[in-house]
Amino acid sequence: MANKIGVLLIYLALGIACSGDENQDYSLRKLNSISRIPIENGAFITIQDLMDQKGLKGLSVAVFENYEIIWSETWGVKSDSLPLDVNTAFSTASIAKPITATLFAILEEKGLIDLTVPVNDYLKRWKIPENDYTKDQEVTLEHLLSHTAGTTQHGFTDFYEGDRIPSILESVQGKLPAYNNEEIKIVFKPGSNWRYSGGGYTIAMMALEDHLQKPLADLAEDYLFTPLGLQNTTMKQPNEEGFLENVAKAHDQKGNIIRTGIPITPQVSASGLWSTPTDMAILLIDIQKALNGKESKVISEKVAKRITDIVTLKIMRGWSLGWERRYAYGNRDWFSHGGANTGIGGHIYATMENGKGVVFFGNGPNSIRIPIIDQVRESILIAHDWKLSLDTTDKRELPESLIQKIQGRYQDLTFGELFEIKEKNGRLYIPKFFEGRKNKLTYVGSNSFISDEISGKLTFLETDSAVKIEYSKGNEASSEIMFEKISGKLPHELVLEEKYEEALIAYQELRDKIPGSYIVKESSINNRGYAQINNNKVDIALIFFKINTELYPTSANVWDSLAEGYMLLGDNENAIKYYEKSLELNPENTNATKMLAKISQQSNNNTTMQ
Repeated sequence: MANKIGVLLIYLALGIACSGDENQDYSLRKLNSISRIPIENGAFITIQDLMDQKGLKGLSVAVFENYEIIWSETWGVKSDSLPLDVNTAFSTASIAKPITATLFAILEEKGLIDLTVPVNDYLKRWKIPENDYTKDQEVTLEHLLSHTAGTTQHGFTDFYEGDRIPSILESVQGKLPAYNNEEIKIVFKPGSNWRYSGGGYTIAMMALEDHLQKPLADLAEDYLFTPLGLQNTTMKQPNEEGFLENVAKAHDQKGNIIRTGIPITPQVSASGLWSTPTDMAILLIDIQKALNGKESKVISEKVAKRITDIVTLKIMRGWSLGWERRYAYGNRDWFSHGGANTGIGGHIYATMENGKGVVFFGNGPNSIRIPIIDQVRESILIAHDWKLSLDTTDKRELPESLIQKIQGRYQDLTFGELFEIKEKNGRLYIPKFFEGRKNKLTYVGSNSFISDEISGKLTFLETDSAVKIEYSKGNEASSEIMFEKISGKLPHELVLEEKYEEALIAYQELRDKIPGSYIVKESSINNRGYAQINNNKVDIALIFFKINTELYPTSANVWDSLAEGYMLLGDNENAIKYYEKSLELNPENTNATKMLAKISQQSNNNTTMQ
């Protein structure tokens, strides 16, 4: 653990917090109280031991309340044996998105850009292709920044020193071998739905740079980072002058540095921000002050409301202009965002009221980093007494008829994912819903329910076709039909029953019904296939891979996975066939080249032995 007194002295030097001995003592007490994480049977584990146990190389945290940073701390290393410090910057990945949206809102306030006009008016190098979806509603920057434009390209691969770094023009054109190999297109009427899209943010970046003739990184520096005094924050990339020196390196599942450890992200607006928890906390506090009528440094009240007002509830609990409004930890209302480049990332959280928040960055993969962040966040909420009890003033007796009517399985109409509502002892609950936790439903009358840490209300509507769930969040945004009760099986469930034709049809129908469904994403289907390989069920994996080639026939990656499945079964003829197909689509696929060489070598060895 870093020297806490040293950290406090840094605060004093920056004029951030800890103005007296009492504040110092309070900060140290709170820091010490979260340094031991509760685990099973009343036992505790230190954060460092938890990290060692899970394999996370480094973690950096900053906590603020009453609009002041009260403590920050680091555990672990940034690379090799070099320890992290509070000034070590991390690749924040998608946290670049809300920071970009905040910058756009500032520029709009200054009259330099209008977020409501067609974005094609600003684009010079490339235009969004028109289709039936854009005939009556053109795409605006507001659509792009709130993920309601209907743009494709969810995310991007990481590049490193020595790679050929594509331009953002190549990116939107889909000229990213083996990853985004299709030009961005619009898949629903802008404003009518929600679909997370790094591609949309890349279009916004291109439009801004085309219009103002200045790089996004420089605009962010001029209008946001420098005015706020963020000395360890940049949108410059590692291959550009002005990049930071004190940075954490990305690590894989085994704790090894990934290539150079420092990813290069040409899609700067989508995932190219580098920063520290302290710097991000300063920015979040400025937004909070503006929201709550306090004197802020850079962010005006108009901008603060512009970026945090909910645009859509299509993503449950709400999404604003760049910021997530979907969490209710401790039954408080938060604006936040997460980010994950390969082997590095974090999450930033700030309350809409009372100036509370926490920022996490860590250098390890999602599977390791996120569970640790979740545990530490929960400890912080408890240690700082931030949790509020659910307001059950309107609680009513739950009718038996309603219990019988709404029990069952429901499909998310934005993502296509599934959850179940069950009954126990006269109460309804969702066994696994919000971040894997059990959510008890409290009946408040008129077929409506509230639940702990889910801001808003769930109302069950009986239609001719199905029971549906409407979600509302006070007067902040229009209510939305979010879920639909289903009786059939989801596509991946059919695959597990080895029903290839039925599963393929189900995937195709779901893709048409719910554009952008995570279940139908190429990466999601591939991940399900590899999960089956890990369970020694290669035959099932092959079904997932085959379906993926039907849904994404121009993707080199899916043919590579299909070839790998056949190779694992010892079917070298088909393995060769599909590795060659992958290479045909992407001549730069080095894995396919290596595997073909390996198969050839094995064949030669077998011939020699005979």
